[in-house]
Amino acid sequence: MKTLFHADILTKDFSVIKGGYLGVDGDKIAYAGKDKPEGYASVRELSGHLLIPGIYNMHTHSSMVLLRGLGSDLTLHRWLEEVIFPIEERLVPDDISVGTRLAMMELLASGVTCFTDMYDMPRISAVEIERAGMKANLNRPILAFDKSEPYEKNFRMDEALSLYGDCNGMADGRIKIDFAIHAEYTSYGDVVRRHGEECKKRGAIMHLHLSETRKEHEECKIRNAGKTPAEYFNGLGVFDNPTVAAHCVMAEPGDIEIMREKGVTAVHNPSSNMKLASGFMPIKQMLSAGMNVAIGTDGAASNNNLNMFEEIHLASIIHKGYEGDPTIISPKELLYMATQAGAKAQGRHDCGALEAGMKADIAAIDLNKPHLMPVNDIPSLLVYSAQASDVSMTMADGKILFENGNYLTIDAEKVKFDLEKTITRLLG
Repeated sequence: MKTLFHADILTKDFSVIKGGYLGVDGDKIAYAGKDKPEGYASVRELSGHLLIPGIYNMHTHSSMVLLRGLGSDLTLHRWLEEVIFPIEERLVPDDISVGTRLAMMELLASGVTCFTDMYDMPRISAVEIERAGMKANLNRPILAFDKSEPYEKNFRMDEALSLYGDCNGMADGRIKIDFAIHAEYTSYGDVVRRHGEECKKRGAIMHLHLSETRKEHEECKIRNAGKTPAEYFNGLGVFDNPTVAAHCVMAEPGDIEIMREKGVTAVHNPSSNMKLASGFMPIKQMLSAGMNVAIGTDGAASNNNLNMFEEIHLASIIHKGYEGDPTIISPKELLYMATQAGAKAQGRHDCGALEAGMKADIAAIDLNKPHLMPVNDIPSLLVYSAQASDVSMTMADGKILFENGNYLTIDAEKVKFDLEKTITRLLG
């Protein structure tokens, strides 16, 4: 099916085609330019709107929307051990189902077409994502607490390997399966090394938490003869895989050089890191080193939402204030982080930009809002002024999934009904 949109268009270099035309043929963009192309029977008129690439949420735990707001104002480790882990032990497949659907509703309403998720029961999430038409990189994270247990006996290993074999590439490639190691402090050397080797055999992507807090970072050095988490993972061969490392708040200069050399993508999670008082990613040093840096929300239990426009805005201002330098990061750099950097990290080389031949992953921003007038500088407007509520349409692979407040592939009323049952069972 062919569709032609008439609207302003954000280009790959973040300039704007005013009153341009964007043609979608099937799941791909067939045309993007100023002149109206032939061969389209009808035009969807979106004057006063801006078409942007679908946004990438590069680190989240989608079903943690069920735990939104619980354990607020605790440190990360108390929050995990006293509040989150005990509830997560009671989660069942129906909980993951409704949690994934609720998370996708929030993501779609803020222009997100694709996300990288790290959580339990990813097969359940894969089914819901396939039905909803979104894209995601999923994984079954490895944790290991008993050094006497061999890698082959770790049930999470079995789940991770079978998940990759059964689900990688499902939904016509919309769903990809990554490997994941939760963190240094929830694993040990042999498991980390072996899981990295299994990832490399399959040419997969590795996802992990890295240097999220000072406590994690410094205790890793105590446990591992002075090695930082980045040195630890690199020494065990994990970074021989394309790797996505979330947080990286305490990354040292040597860590940044290792990650740059190995092509590791660092994912910035500003809301979560500030709420948990974890600190500030050294983003200036990472960008200056030439690292690929993307953005994510983390889970809604520590954020407490999945609003990527909020993350982009916070990332744009907190470092300026912390460093005392208003030039530290530009709007175009932030838009790259939220789109093309994410597509690159996920291995989706035909995504992340609005140009012919790319996948038709598109969000429409309604510029007819008082806080978006006048339209003087589009990149600045998107970074400093735009809100998630300004998204009027979200399309993935050429299919509209959300439009004008309506979910076209998710039954919102059923989500509310199922959510009430889940929360009553989990929390009473």
